[in-house]
Amino acid sequence: LLGHPREYVMQHAYLGPESSEVEMEQALRSFGASYQRYDDIAEQAADLLASGKIVGWFQDRMEFGPRALGNRSILADPRQEEIKDTLNRRIKHRESFRPFAPSVLEEYVDAYFEDAFASPFMQMVFKVRPEQRPKIPAIRHVDQTGRVQSVSKSVNPKFWRLIDAFRQRTGIPLLLNTSFNESEPIVCSPQDALHCFATTKIDALVLGNFLLSR
Repeated sequence: LLGHPREYVMQHAYLGPESSEVEMEQALRSFGASYQRYDDIAEQAADLLASGKIVGWFQDRMEFGPRALGNRSILADPRQEEIKDTLNRRIKHRESFRPFAPSVLEEYVDAYFEDAFASPFMQMVFKVRPEQRPKIPAIRHVDQTGRVQSVSKSVNPKFWRLIDAFRQRTGIPLLLNTSFNESEPIVCSPQDALHCFATTKIDALVLGNFLLSR
């Protein structure tokens, strides 16, 4: 209003704490389970997701705010309608009518959702285009909408890379994304993530470049 340049524009919500790779590996060793390290963890995680596995995804700085935005997320294949019941039964233990949200590559938002635009903070609801609805039943609410997170390669390259690797395998440029927790607050530390993995039935856990599978 005053004609002055804006000093700060919020581009992302990754403002919380993070853990080093050394700290992650120490937590894994203390946990006492076998694990593997991969240089390109997105490829391994995309294979698991495309085969129907539920993956806990823990990367970099924690999100600030009300949504899991791809750094402390539980991820699944949006093509499987039954995955909603599986998540509720095995992990989330919440009301069956509550929808799960899509995280979609920013470049494909308009191709999958009507009257849509970039929504990096998962706060906007858009209608799924009719021709796309049969492809992604797990993220459609009863009114055919999705609460969209658009994922930018420049803002979150690791999460973008994972979704793109999933796209290369399935043709679908989005993932089902829900917060990494059961009934407690969203996980913050590697120890939190390992505890949630141990007390739920998540199929695999990605901590940075480390993969822990059941």
